[in-house]
Order: sequence, then structure tokens, then C-alpha cells
Amino acid sequence: SAEGKNLLFSFVFYPSFLEARHQFLLSQMVSLAIKEALSCWSDDFSIKWPNDIYWREKKVCGILIENELSGSRIGRCICGIGLNVNQSAFVSDAPNPISLLQITGKEHDRQLLLMDIMKRMMAYFQRAEEEPYPTFSEEIAVRYGRSLFRRRGYHPYEDARGVFRARVLRVEPDGRFVLEEESGQERSYLFKEVQYLL
Repeated sequence: SAEGKNLLFSFVFYPSFLEARHQFLLSQMVSLAIKEALSCWSDDFSIKWPNDIYWREKKVCGILIENELSGSRIGRCICGIGLNVNQSAFVSDAPNPISLLQITGKEHDRQLLLMDIMKRMMAYFQRAEEEPYPTFSEEIAVRYGRSLFRRRGYHPYEDARGVFRARVLRVEPDGRFVLEEESGQERSYLFKEVQYLL
């Protein structure tokens, strides 16, 4: 990251109200908060399963989430986020980076963007704490599904068996990614078991 150009930050929260088996909800909330904040500036932002943020075919944000369990519940959640904001050129070996500056043609106030993301995140977190799990999680699942990268049409993927073409069918509540081949056969994946071919 070029110095003073982007947002590289972590935040922590303590979702002890959430059972460990529902931890994918946290990933959905974080990625939606960032995607929705960015969508104020341009269309075509999406969430590349499980939680990278893309603009068209390029990556604008990476998210890493680490959960610590406390019994059957989540004791602590740490989110690390790297968001390309005002960088005009990239020299890393990342294959397809893009910044908000490159998308919109203008520089952005990083502090205001950070505040917007955190405000949205806190609103999601508060609702998750106050509303019944199934009701809230179903609404989030719908929003997340509508925001998915390449959610329409057939696209190339690769798994342990090789390259194939499929379309996004759904994401299960536990985060499992379900694809449907052109033949109609379903394939189901956990994190890192399948990759998009860009």
C-alpha cells in the first residue's frame, strides 16, 4: 500500500450473543457494510465469496476475519480490512487491484469513508444483537445473495478436480458455496476449496 493513500485497519467486537455455528453471519455483515459504503460512489461493486469486495472484475478490498470461540458461542471477532482508496498505481504482484480513485476519477477522504463503514457495521451489529437470529439472518442472506460477484450466468471455476463452468446457485447459512454446472449438477464448497478464474 502506498503511504497515506488507503485504508488498512482492524476492528474488534464481541458477539457473545451469536452461536459459533452462525459465524458466517459476521462475514456477511462486514462485507455488506463495506460494499454498501462503496456503492455510494459507483455502481458495479459486488462481494466475491466469501468476502472480498470487487468492482467489476477487479479487487478493491480484502477482508480477513478471525473468530475466537467461547464455548458454543463467539467470544471475539477481529476483522482486518485493506481498502484501496486513493492509490493511482499498483506495483505489487496482486493480479487485479483497483482503487476508488481509479473508479471515480477523484480522491476521497479516507476518514469519512472509514466513519461511514464503521457506522454501517455498528448498525448491523446492533440489529444482530437485538433481533431474533433467524429473522435477521434471512434478511442479511438475501442482501448478500443479491450482492454476489458473478451472480448471473455461467463462469469458470477451478477445484481439486480441475476447471469447470458453473453458475452461483446459493450460499448456505454456514457459508458453504453452492454452484450449479451447465449439466445441472450441484457442487458445494467450503472456504478455499474452489477458486474463481478471472
